[in-house]
Amino acid sequence: MVYSFLVETYASERLKTLNVWSMFGDGDLDVRPHPRLDRDRTAHEHMVHQCQSEDRWFRTMFDIDLGSPPLPERETRLAFIQRYADDSGRRLARLRENNEAWWAEDVAFFDTIHSRAWIMVRRIAHTAHHRAEQTTLLRLLGRQVWSVYGPSVDTGGLPANGARTIYAYPDIERLIAGESSGGEKTRLPGPGSHPSTERPAHS
Repeated sequence: MVYSFLVETYASERLKTLNVWSMFGDGDLDVRPHPRLDRDRTAHEHMVHQCQSEDRWFRTMFDIDLGSPPLPERETRLAFIQRYADDSGRRLARLRENNEAWWAEDVAFFDTIHSRAWIMVRRIAHTAHHRAEQTTLLRLLGRQVWSVYGPSVDTGGLPANGARTIYAYPDIERLIAGESSGGEKTRLPGPGSHPSTERPAHS
């Protein structure tokens, strides 16, 4: 199916989102670590937005209604992880059922009209945008950051210096099991002896 790459990208994006959520501590959710952060979301507010926004997009643009509330009954970090893992997994299964004609169909996208394939690209970019905001929050909170798309400072710095891509968890099943038992993330090597920027003289 010509649009299968969108389905598989959504599958990898849900793992990336849950990996980032696993990097926060339970006490981090409502902390605003910068005096101007009242102009943006806390980690808790990002989780609410991800769950509600994705539910709305899928119901109104992809005609995928899970028939259940998008937010967990108790809004704890682990409850958000479990709810989003379950809901996004069910959406993924529904996406895999659709053919090329469904993906190519033009539907309403807010006040415009686009194909569902075009809208999925925007949905993936939307999620990645907010995930980047969350990794900034993690840095402001002094937390370690595992790989999201490639090496990070905590996984060894720059790829040119041999830094590796190291995810907190390789799959969602182990992520939920690990976080349910207090955290069993992959061990990080740290930044190493090389600068973690291509312009160290400017840092």
